[in-house]
Amino acid sequence: MSVSAPDPIFDHLMRMTDRRGTVEHARLAEPSPEHGYRTDDMAGVLVVATREPDPTGDVNRLAGVALRFLGEAQALTGACRNRMDSTGGWEDQPSLGDCWGRCIWGLGTAVAHSEVTRVRKMALVQFERAAQERSPWPRAMAFAALGAAEVLTADPDHRAARALITDYAVSIPKPNGDPAWPWYEPRLTYVNAVLADAMIAAGVALEAPKLWQRGLDLLAWLLDFEKTNGHLSPTPVGGRGPDDLRPAFDQRPVEVSTLADACARAAAVDTSAIWPGGVRAAAAWFEGDNDVGQRMWDPATGGGFDGLQADGVNRNQGTESTLAVISTLQRARRISMLQQ
Repeated sequence: MSVSAPDPIFDHLMRMTDRRGTVEHARLAEPSPEHGYRTDDMAGVLVVATREPDPTGDVNRLAGVALRFLGEAQALTGACRNRMDSTGGWEDQPSLGDCWGRCIWGLGTAVAHSEVTRVRKMALVQFERAAQERSPWPRAMAFAALGAAEVLTADPDHRAARALITDYAVSIPKPNGDPAWPWYEPRLTYVNAVLADAMIAAGVALEAPKLWQRGLDLLAWLLDFEKTNGHLSPTPVGGRGPDDLRPAFDQRPVEVSTLADACARAAAVDTSAIWPGGVRAAAAWFEGDNDVGQRMWDPATGGGFDGLQADGVNRNQGTESTLAVISTLQRARRISMLQQ
């Protein structure tokens, strides 16, 4: 793939969004509102909408819908509900699972990057509410740490953000001492790169170079492990162990976008060429440089396809997959601009 990647397109994401939120599922390109909405997705909508440079009014409206949804998802304690049905009723109780961590990630990104003053202020109020809590789940805490790191770029003295990212850093397990399998879980599971991404972010925020170097080392191993024949072959839905056969399916676009996010952060703190290369490989995966050789998005609308399977592509264009391609192309565009 060339250094430049296509620009992200928000058309399909806008089509998936109504007055309540962005619906989770689609049948091909048609939204399926009967399946409802997720906080997980709305946090991602807030991320891509607020970090888009020179956003249109429609993109800013996406951010407004996402911010309102996340506020309604929060309990007064800061815990979050995840699932809203098609009528606007909540289907679950507030928890500290991934939806809580992703909520903080989205809110922190809005605080740091939104061009709309009202969005920044409301996001900070909601961030401070959620940051009262801590999760026992590593990925939830990693997402929360990414949000805290964003807030600290806007306000280095923000006490709640600094406390949260400090507690995250303390919670990271010690290295396992196995160079062949340095991952601190017996298998890769899902959104694996977020763990390395959060280590790098926490190390930078806390001025702890050993921590960010550990994150870089872990990410370099993961990036190499997730490649086959020169292209990305990400962890499938069933996870991946040291001796699993490849390629393996189904592959989800979110695994690729979180890897692109982590490589983009790594590129900001380390000059190695592997990080821009990782972002470009992620964008190339969506363009068809993958185990099946098929494009994983619709460049006419920006919709992302839901999965790469052994026999082809799941062409349903759900919100998670659409966010994954938008996010990855945002990262690739930024890398291209920096290298010009």
